[in-house]
Amino acid sequence: METRPAPLGGMSGADDYDEFRVSSPRDIGLLLKQLVDGSVLLHLNSSDGHVFTSAIWTLDSGRGTLGFNADPNDPAMQSVLQSDEVVVVGYLDNVKVQFDVHNLVLVHGNRASVLSCPFPRMMYRFQRRNAFRVRPLMRAAPVARLRHPDMPDNEFALRVIDISIGGCALFLPADVPAMNAGVLLPNVRIELDGDTRLDVNLRLQHVTSLNAEARGVRLGLEFVRPGGDALRALQRFIDLTQKRGKLMALN
Repeated sequence: METRPAPLGGMSGADDYDEFRVSSPRDIGLLLKQLVDGSVLLHLNSSDGHVFTSAIWTLDSGRGTLGFNADPNDPAMQSVLQSDEVVVVGYLDNVKVQFDVHNLVLVHGNRASVLSCPFPRMMYRFQRRNAFRVRPLMRAAPVARLRHPDMPDNEFALRVIDISIGGCALFLPADVPAMNAGVLLPNVRIELDGDTRLDVNLRLQHVTSLNAEARGVRLGLEFVRPGGDALRALQRFIDLTQKRGKLMALN
C-alpha cells in the first residue's frame, strides 16, 4: 500500500478533490473513531521525507485533540515532531485516508508518550483503484434490505447499482427520506442473485445526484469490517460477473 500522501497541493482547480473531501466536524470525528477502533497503522510524513509509523492512542472529542503513539528515541519521530508540515496516511479496508496535522507536541505520560495535536480541519478519502466494481445483472433484481436510520421500524429494499470488494452503490428513491454521510447501517442483507447473499454493515460515504428522470440519488457505501465468508462470496460473484460480461461482449 502507498504510504506517501497524494499531492493535493498540485491540483489544477479548487474543486478537483471535492468528492474525496471530508470537512464536517461530525464526519471527521466519525472517521477518526474508525481509525482508533480499528487500531489502524498511520504513516506520518514529514516535509523532509521522513516517515514515522504509529496509531492513534487517544481521542478527545470534547477538546478536539488526538494523540499518536510516540517513541521519543525514534529519529523519524523527532523529524516529524520538528516538521512544520505533517501529512498522515492510512487505510480503512480499500479506502486511503489522508489528513494534515499541525502543532504537534510530545507529551510524556506515566505509561506512554504521545504526539498530541488538534483534530484535523479536513480529511480525504480515496477509493483504491484495484477495487474492481461490477454492475449486477438486472434480471436478478439485486437489492439491499436495510433499516432506515430515521425509520428503524421499516425495512427498505434498495436497488444495488454496482458493487466491489470494498463497498457498493445503492439507489435511494426520491420518496424515501434522505440519509447523511457518515451514518452506519447495521445488519444489511444484500441479495445479489439466487446464490449470493451477504450480511454486512455499511457506512454511507457520499450521496450523488442523478439526472432528473432518475427520481432518486446514488448512495456510495463502504463495507465495515466484513466477515471472511461475505468477502469470499462477494469475490466469487465479482469474478463470475466479469466472466459473463466478457462472454456477452464476444457474442
